[in-house]
Amino acid sequence: MSVLALSAVASLLLALILGASGVFTSPAALHVAFAVGILPLIFGAMLHFVPVLTRTGAPYRLIAGLPFAAQATGVAVVLSIQGWLPRWLLHPTASIDLTLACTLLGWIVFRARRTIGTPHPGVRWYMAALFMLILALAVIPLYAAGVAPAALRLFHLHANTLGFIGLAALGTLPVLLPTALKLPDPQAAPWLRRRLLPAFAGVLLLALGAATLWPLSVLGAAFLVAIALGLLAHWSKVFGFAAVVNDGPSTSLAAALFALILLLFVGVLHASGLTSAQGMVFGFAAGFLLPLVTGALSQLLPVWRFSGVQTPERLEMRQRLARCGRLRAVVFPVAGLIFVLGQNMGGTLAMALGLGLFLADLFSALRVPPPAR
Repeated sequence: MSVLALSAVASLLLALILGASGVFTSPAALHVAFAVGILPLIFGAMLHFVPVLTRTGAPYRLIAGLPFAAQATGVAVVLSIQGWLPRWLLHPTASIDLTLACTLLGWIVFRARRTIGTPHPGVRWYMAALFMLILALAVIPLYAAGVAPAALRLFHLHANTLGFIGLAALGTLPVLLPTALKLPDPQAAPWLRRRLLPAFAGVLLLALGAATLWPLSVLGAAFLVAIALGLLAHWSKVFGFAAVVNDGPSTSLAAALFALILLLFVGVLHASGLTSAQGMVFGFAAGFLLPLVTGALSQLLPVWRFSGVQTPERLEMRQRLARCGRLRAVVFPVAGLIFVLGQNMGGTLAMALGLGLFLADLFSALRVPPPAR
């Protein structure tokens, strides 16, 4: 997991450099971030959390290799989009990714059925997220062949970002944030159980509406806004606002959720024709994805590096990773807002500042020595 986490950070940084410099086109640079960095990281996170949520053992070696296979496929996708490999490779690479996603989904279903008792409801969120990814991948050969390219590309984009990434994030946050605060939340599992159906309906309506009829996307966005606002209100009631914003990782996670709400509002205005939002994808990456990923890694990287019982080294590593967490929680959503306003240069600079802060904390954290034997 540490390798996937570090490669995701490297992919985000590389996407920023390649996109801002003009070496890669915007679609290719975005796929460096999503296909090479984020998708394998989410696959890895699912492989990490599902055994915990189902009370089963670690995945077999073949299943554990799925994130790395997806990463290799992602590299081929990027090079094909950039034009450095033949365009027709998008068809087989989409088929490979589709196979990997179906394999991971089948493994999660198998583990859920082997659970003694009822599996944690977060498992079903991962199933729903993978189903949206499968839908997003299934339309690639169609629009690459010229079948309703504009509509299917929009469906692919929304099913990937708000569907796959959004559902995976919303399924993890109610468990991850209390863990970061070291405080219990007895209502996390019931919350996840009650919100899955409206959340899945929301992302499906949003993706379909973006491709066909905009009022559907407005309805889907309303579902997601209500769910995200409800989760923020729940955290404030259970933990208190001060507790959430006084911890670097939890502040970043809450900021990601708040940025998602703002992006959904802007998306509704854009879908309604009331405003232009050319930088929505970059705004999503900077405003939602980066605080989400950096906040999650600030909490999880120490656990992955120093597994087992709690140690002073793990605490020290987390403290170093959390050092600029609250500042990043402001910088990244501001960068997303700047992108949405169409100021790509300003958004790039703000995003670079946030990434620089995280990298400084990361380099410091990686210098924590292992426990003496």
